[in-house]
Amino acid sequence: MSLIISIDAMGGDYGVDVTVPAALARLQENPALTLILVGDETVLNPLLAEALPIYGDRLAIQHASQTVDMDESPVKALKNKKDSSMRVAINLVHEKRADACVSAGNTGALMATARFVLKMLIGIDRPAIISTLPSIYGHTHMLDLGGNVDCTAEHLFQFAIMGNELVKAIEGIEKPRVGLLNIGEEEVKGNEQVKAAAKLLQDSQLNYIGYVEGNSINAGNIKVDLIVCDGFVGNVSLKSIEGAAKMIGSTLKEAFSKNWLTKLAAVVAYPVLKSFKDRIDPRLYNGASFLGLRGLVIKSHGGADVLAFKTAIKLAEVEVQQNVIQKITEQVEATLAQRVAL
Repeated sequence: MSLIISIDAMGGDYGVDVTVPAALARLQENPALTLILVGDETVLNPLLAEALPIYGDRLAIQHASQTVDMDESPVKALKNKKDSSMRVAINLVHEKRADACVSAGNTGALMATARFVLKMLIGIDRPAIISTLPSIYGHTHMLDLGGNVDCTAEHLFQFAIMGNELVKAIEGIEKPRVGLLNIGEEEVKGNEQVKAAAKLLQDSQLNYIGYVEGNSINAGNIKVDLIVCDGFVGNVSLKSIEGAAKMIGSTLKEAFSKNWLTKLAAVVAYPVLKSFKDRIDPRLYNGASFLGLRGLVIKSHGGADVLAFKTAIKLAEVEVQQNVIQKITEQVEATLAQRVAL
């Protein structure tokens, strides 16, 4: 099975300063991996001059003359940047020259371009963004994280179908526990959209466990493998979690830096603090998948460092190896057939 991934080398806040070393690190770690770095060859050639002979056919440069800015309008990027590193990297997936694409670029432009180039799976109306978040049970998966602000109950149901197959594939869980994010666990809670989605999930073959509240994302009373919500709620929840993590880290650092006693306490507590940091380190959870497309696209955080971007590449590798697109396609087809039969 091939394992070829195209990298938008120019995307993100730091561009080649992050994407190139992360790509080289993954090539060293995974002998089965082939990477195509897409971007300005006048920039990439000097950076990869020593690596190209070492990795041979496993490393290639694909020239792209344009770059999509992080604040650029998705419409303008789609219309005016047809030779951007982002667009060319996605084109390689469409042309079957790459099995997946990874980019830290402009999220809106990446979504618009991926949808235009790769098209949607039959039976799926909108793509959704899914990622992994740390929890007291290890981690959980959540979608949609910002791809769709306004969703119908049907959209939420489709997200659940796709997310369920992804979790099954990459986690090896036969029947993932699926929860619907709501303002309470009681059946009477929630808006009409959520209530209608709950009915669809109850009548499906998914392992639907009911409504879950916001605390279930990281520390609920029950383990949930997949949390479903619309993109507005999902994105606000994600940014809130990121903000809380930064606040905790900043507060701990300030508290341990007050005087020599607190600094001494920090030395004693270092093993515990390191374990805590490693458990919630967002770099180890970097990488969000665009589900619903006819190809694999992984979005890295724009501000990712080398470790974080390397994590996103690893996610792409796993999804290729687990044949996620095919599994989602088959499940969507089966669900459609079941509905027709009813």
